[in-house]
Amino acid sequence: MATAETSRCTGRKASPWALAATGALVAAVSAAGGVLGAGSAFAANRPAAHKTVVTKAADAPPSAKVALSETGSTLLYPLFQLWATAYHKMYSNITITPQGTGSGTGISDAEGGSINIGASDAYLSATDFAQYPGIMNIPLAISAQMINYNVKGVPASTHLKLDGGVLAAIYEGHITNWDDPHIKSLNPGVNLPNEKIVALHRSDSSGDTFIFSTYLSDSNPSGWGKSIGFGTSISFPSISNALAEEGNGGMVTGCDKTPGCIAYIGISYRKETQAGHLGEAMLQNRAGTFHLPVASTIISEAGAAYEQTPPDEALSLVDDGAKGGYPIINYEYAIIPPKEPNATTAQAVKALLSWAIDTKGGSSMSFLNQVGFQPLPASIVQLSAAQIAKIKG
Repeated sequence: MATAETSRCTGRKASPWALAATGALVAAVSAAGGVLGAGSAFAANRPAAHKTVVTKAADAPPSAKVALSETGSTLLYPLFQLWATAYHKMYSNITITPQGTGSGTGISDAEGGSINIGASDAYLSATDFAQYPGIMNIPLAISAQMINYNVKGVPASTHLKLDGGVLAAIYEGHITNWDDPHIKSLNPGVNLPNEKIVALHRSDSSGDTFIFSTYLSDSNPSGWGKSIGFGTSISFPSISNALAEEGNGGMVTGCDKTPGCIAYIGISYRKETQAGHLGEAMLQNRAGTFHLPVASTIISEAGAAYEQTPPDEALSLVDDGAKGGYPIINYEYAIIPPKEPNATTAQAVKALLSWAIDTKGGSSMSFLNQVGFQPLPASIVQLSAAQIAKIKG
């Protein structure tokens, strides 16, 4: 059994002091002029007083030409592509070049100051904050992760039920065939073949690996959690029926061409998984119910966690206990270097991110629906706006 590598991220749930600080900060930002508006899908599941924040256009982009670089999360990459095109149409002097290189690269490039915006599904660790004073992780939206498979004789319309224990046993090599009794017991009536399972994992430093391994660790604290753990890069068990793929695109392609595969893939690639006729699993949450990652289940799961988000917004949303929630969800982060190259660039980054979290801007459902994301709830928009205001050059 492989041992866990040292993770760059340490799991955390907000402490009481963080919750109190969050409330105080939200109140302070609101008093300073935050504008509340309707339109969030969260509104249906929250009291009427909680409505989506529509950010003020206080941070207008500079009039000078600015070229911004963004790199990191392949889960966030499709959305950044949409944003880059739309924003350039509004402000022709601002050019954004996004790259999907993996969350680990997004974090390390932001730490080194070689890019303007890093993108990550994983939040920064306490070590990151201490080593790079001024670095920030700023949530832009809420996403989810699918568990996909390519099983002979099981149509994509049949959503197999899986849980953290079974997934961990597959990736540890203890469950090797699709007709294993543990899988059959979760799926009575489904004709599962005696087909070898091929477990796909990411070869690059990945936020998808981070949230997937967090789910396995939370589901099996004395098993996977103790012996392997979670992080953007972990030592997956060395088993014969495993393949490593780069990026979410590589996971889709690899699973499509590999009979018997199972893979964890970001929800922004759902169109690609559906085009490849890959199955999509219903996952069991901590409350014992099984769900697909759809708007209602993502919102339900987020609602169980968002009020605990501390001012630095570093928080795991994975399997927080909502009965109707899909367990593998997370904030999609912009990782901002301690300092941008100059004041003009800083102004451009602030304006872009302010637009990105605005439900009348980048967080409108016209963008988010294309990648399966959900907008931030009001309190988290306020926290993100407070961090954006601190970006300096």
